[in-house]
Amino acid sequence: MPDDLRAQVLAFLGDTVVPVALTIVVALVLIRYTRAVVHRVFQTVLDVELRQAGPDDLASLETGKRIATLDALLIWIIRGFILVIAAFMVLGQLGVDVGPALAGLGIAGIAVGFGAQSLVRDYFNGALILLENQFSKGDVVSIAGVTGTVEDFSLRRTAVRDIDGILHTVPNSEIHVASNRTRVWARINLDVTVAFGTDVDRATRVVNEAGDAMAADPRWAEELLETPRVLRVENIGEFGVTLKVVGKVTAPSLPAANGELRRRLLASFAVNGIQLPRPARVVLARDPDVDPFAPGGPSEEELSAGSE
Repeated sequence: MPDDLRAQVLAFLGDTVVPVALTIVVALVLIRYTRAVVHRVFQTVLDVELRQAGPDDLASLETGKRIATLDALLIWIIRGFILVIAAFMVLGQLGVDVGPALAGLGIAGIAVGFGAQSLVRDYFNGALILLENQFSKGDVVSIAGVTGTVEDFSLRRTAVRDIDGILHTVPNSEIHVASNRTRVWARINLDVTVAFGTDVDRATRVVNEAGDAMAADPRWAEELLETPRVLRVENIGEFGVTLKVVGKVTAPSLPAANGELRRRLLASFAVNGIQLPRPARVVLARDPDVDPFAPGGPSEEELSAGSE
């Protein structure tokens, strides 16, 4: 082989083939180890969160789902960036002018960004919901004006079934405030109104005894975290005296606990003779054979006296 041809081949290999090969190898290595690095980072973050929240706050299965979803999102983004950067580097090393391509890619990115900004917000907000563990599948939540059980969740949307059985699909970008009703514990907060004339101290004692009996019931021993008790006289209203009753239960059992406490209070009030307020009714009676508007009928003063 002539010396000049050998020199050209060596120059081509050294200036083009080797840099391109190194770029491809580095890109493949980065893509290969992206999953391991990202997974380790998220696993560390979630382990710290679990230690701070307590062992019973998150199920291990739900934690695995969160890690898998976040891994998939971030790995897809990082690998996409690596491939795009490697492609432009290879084209530049091959002598291709990538300036117009970069300009066109920028314009296309802007156009796609404007057209799909709502979709991007859905995915971004979904990733934040997962990372912050705002709610999980099976939780009862209030989001975007809808209250129900989370039946399905993805990075783009959340499916919630309400108490009527209607399934609502909510884009994650519409979730500005998420109220989780089944996270760890919830508070019993009942207003119990008794009729005027009731001995308030006696009514308070009866309510507290009903709460103590409920706490002693084996069915509720593990669900009740604080025994329901009368906190204060909440209001003196038009129909009676209102007592504020509060307690603490595990969050998923709140509806059942409220219903059970109401049932026990009704039974205790009936046994102890404590009256609940009833609306007052005034009944006016007159002789059906007398027309009050006929000539010679009762005078206005007599009608007024008869209605008192």
